[in-house]
Amino acid sequence: MTDPATQAPQLSPSDLANNERAIAYYNEHGCDTVDKAFVLANILHTDRCVAEAARVYHIGYELHSKSPHQQPGAHILLHVSLLCQLKAGHEPSQEDMDAMKALSLPLYNYILGIQTAWTAGDLVKAARIMGNCYDEFHTGEECDRLYLEVMSRHYNEPMRNGVADARVAGSLIPRKVYLYWDKETPEEVEQNFEYHRSLPGLEIKTFNQEEAAQWLYEVYGVEARNLFLSMRHPAEAADFLRAHVIQELGGWWLDADIRIRSEEVFFNRLSQHHSHVFLLTHDHVVHNDFFGSVANSPIIGDVLLSLYRNCYLFPGLYIPYKTGPGVFERALNRTFHADFTRVRPIPSMMIYDHTVFADIIEELQVDYKHQGKSWHAVSN
Repeated sequence: MTDPATQAPQLSPSDLANNERAIAYYNEHGCDTVDKAFVLANILHTDRCVAEAARVYHIGYELHSKSPHQQPGAHILLHVSLLCQLKAGHEPSQEDMDAMKALSLPLYNYILGIQTAWTAGDLVKAARIMGNCYDEFHTGEECDRLYLEVMSRHYNEPMRNGVADARVAGSLIPRKVYLYWDKETPEEVEQNFEYHRSLPGLEIKTFNQEEAAQWLYEVYGVEARNLFLSMRHPAEAADFLRAHVIQELGGWWLDADIRIRSEEVFFNRLSQHHSHVFLLTHDHVVHNDFFGSVANSPIIGDVLLSLYRNCYLFPGLYIPYKTGPGVFERALNRTFHADFTRVRPIPSMMIYDHTVFADIIEELQVDYKHQGKSWHAVSN
């Protein structure tokens, strides 16, 4: 429970960055409990009002009883307040850093590592400090993306031309492309399938829900089929399928609502001599809508590890975290961490930055996105 002696300060519109959503929430609910402060701070954080979010998260931390049973935990409120301070270009106080260290050493290491990377620019030291702090979070949360940003910058030079350029038979990605649509394929999606079938040099395989469920049953067994059929949305089912297909068969996954611009761009813009190819967005989200890998990949194997863990332990998790880009971000982070700590070298891999995706992929405007069928509408 909140200490009644602890009073939340009165907040003015300027304290809330004059953010209309935040002001409306504050006027209706106030900011006198941990839960209200957390929601208000999340609004500000989402809308990139990071300095103001840092203060409101800290108000929630100050209101917190510090009991381990009160949710969200004091360590969550304090670490995100510190992170927002860093985003705003402010230096966290030593008092808050000491409190963070006492509450949670992994989260302290996360914040100290980000501070070291952003303020001091020492990426090696930052990676050493952070360790595997991402494992304290759900896959795909901000820690995964910021950790991947640090590691991508640290490995920038060796990754510029890819790692372990292997030209050994069986170590290169097959020129096969896999796509999925669950039921009653719309004309625009079928046209996209036909377009890709017309590209010389690429073998195209499409799955529908029935075919995918049967394939999963035959290759991975009844649990895989049942989990696939229990997914809350076709996009979540496609997420589940893609990792299994690529791990078993090797090749390229392509979502049904995007298009490779041409055969020429596929062969000339993408590496054809690495075992893994991934593309990032501008904020280090991994594109799981288009990627390539050999079969029996250690990276995709780690994707499957997180995928099953999430399906069994957190079935209601936000789709991008549970089955989407988040499981790929976690797998890449573990891959970089294993190399950094000299446990296992990075396999043959090429990672492209956000500028490359648009050169290769055209995003189609399909009707279903405008008919309330988007995965964004899925709730727990």
